[in-house]
Amino acid sequence: MSETAVPIILEARQLSRHYSVARGFLRGHATVKALNEVSFRLQPGKTLAVVGESGCGKSTLARQLTLIEQPTSGQLLVDGIDTATATPAQLKAIRPRVQMVFQNPYASLNPRKQVGTMLGEPLLLNTSLSAGEREAAVRDMMQRVGLRPEHYHRYPHMFSGGQRQRIAVARAMMLKPEIVVADEPTSALDVSIQAQILNLFMDLQQELNAAYVFISHNLAVVEHIADDVMVMYFGSTVETGPKSVIFAQPLHPYTRALMSATPAIHHKDRQAKIKLVGELPSPLNPPAGCAFSTRCPYAAERCRSEVPQLRELSGRQIACHRIEEISA
Repeated sequence: MSETAVPIILEARQLSRHYSVARGFLRGHATVKALNEVSFRLQPGKTLAVVGESGCGKSTLARQLTLIEQPTSGQLLVDGIDTATATPAQLKAIRPRVQMVFQNPYASLNPRKQVGTMLGEPLLLNTSLSAGEREAAVRDMMQRVGLRPEHYHRYPHMFSGGQRQRIAVARAMMLKPEIVVADEPTSALDVSIQAQILNLFMDLQQELNAAYVFISHNLAVVEHIADDVMVMYFGSTVETGPKSVIFAQPLHPYTRALMSATPAIHHKDRQAKIKLVGELPSPLNPPAGCAFSTRCPYAAERCRSEVPQLRELSGRQIACHRIEEISA
């Protein structure tokens, strides 16, 4: 083993989240596996992008990572501490180290509070800084994210969407967290503003050495910001690996379909569109085998009866029974 082992700040081991859902009068309850045995490791200063269409489990994963919900099974370790078995004192110490930036900047900010008050709250609750020291720290962070000094006493309704998301990013960064979970943080913004917010994320990551879990359905955004990519479908990981490997040669049929739907400016970068037939299976009645078998053009009998497990192949992990055949 290397003497200079790379530290792991966040690790998920077979992380699952299941919900009990009422089927209706006299029909009992069903179990919905919103997140099913998801595993990954994240190093300080690196970005893991989680991609997939709506309903694939991305936001459920975000709630687990930010300790909003406890997993049904599996482990979530922050700097080696299992959050499920951590003491109240350990959890109190962990929570400020994990922060979240939400999707909608119009809904995530309190309309009754001034910007300075909102940004100062994390410091008020988690530090012993004086009022003057908190204000100085807030003004410093405002400057870092591109907000002007006069914005300190303004309310959220006085800002544009891009400015509101800068405020949300500043709030998440006030405690200099080690882990930031960003749930579709640019999807509610104009395209012209998205690049500015992405560059802001990258600049702050370089300054603070924070690890990001960046949740998105936009692969153009992912290609710009990620180090590693995890593709999810129906609550499970179907392909994961370094960004350079995934984007250079996507292998899983679902990953290929996602990539083909990404717009490209240059003709050489355009791919033939892969049209998936059908919808996501019902979470109340999941298929017996591979969840993607109901839409996969390569599905065979084994795919419909046996769940594929992640395995190493061509520099990434992939869950597909027939991948050697279809990628030959």
